[in-house]
Amino acid sequence: MSNKLGGKVAIITGGASGIGEATARCFAVHGVRMIVIADIQDELGQKVVESIGSHKCSYMHCDVTDEDLVKNLVQTTVQNHGRLDIMFSNAGNMSKSAQTILELDFAEFDRIFAINARGMAACVKHAARAMVELKIRGSIVCTTSVAASSGGERDTDYYMSKHAVIGLVRSASKQLGVHGIRVNSVSPYAVQTPLLNRHLGKEPEEAEVAELFYEPYASLKGVVLKTKHVADAVLFLASHDSELITGHDLVVDAGFLGK
Repeated sequence: MSNKLGGKVAIITGGASGIGEATARCFAVHGVRMIVIADIQDELGQKVVESIGSHKCSYMHCDVTDEDLVKNLVQTTVQNHGRLDIMFSNAGNMSKSAQTILELDFAEFDRIFAINARGMAACVKHAARAMVELKIRGSIVCTTSVAASSGGERDTDYYMSKHAVIGLVRSASKQLGVHGIRVNSVSPYAVQTPLLNRHLGKEPEEAEVAELFYEPYASLKGVVLKTKHVADAVLFLASHDSELITGHDLVVDAGFLGK
């Protein structure tokens, strides 16, 4: 066990499964004092806590589209643990339909933006407020996507929402730098998670993920992105290893964007 995060308190939204769960397990291995998992998947969240151990991990129900719940998440974490060093704002969703601009359904558009953009902003806002008040030189990491740096033939609302996160990260990093707070993002390519499985309507094998996404589109061959790879990138951005990095989007894509 390393001590990269020794003594630190972290919140992970969307921490009950996928990238969030993998990051919680990664943080636990690297010496974090307490991880607060926030999600709407209560049963899965409790199982992650049981697996990691309640001495190092706890769970709170939080729908990031409700700012009051996000504010309470941060305040409760500080009340219970005395500080907040890391906010991994990871909760997000994908469009339920393949929206093109000609068919754009604004009810669905608003749903996606409420989670991916507004919810992300609420997490950054309230985490930063707590860090400023406590004079903590914290790290805020947001999950975005390669969609934030490209356009799509469909899923217009999703692509737009992820672009918004990059704008949030760049602006917040400039505004919070005076307080010693770093704000960065991580942009993965396709990674097999329950979210991707729901989007595809099935649970593909790794070989199928490679055939669908990596063999035709990624320049780095013979690899498939896993949640662990993204968690390792988040660990880097959350720890002192990246103490001079802020306003940066760390792309983890096997060369998809550069091809």
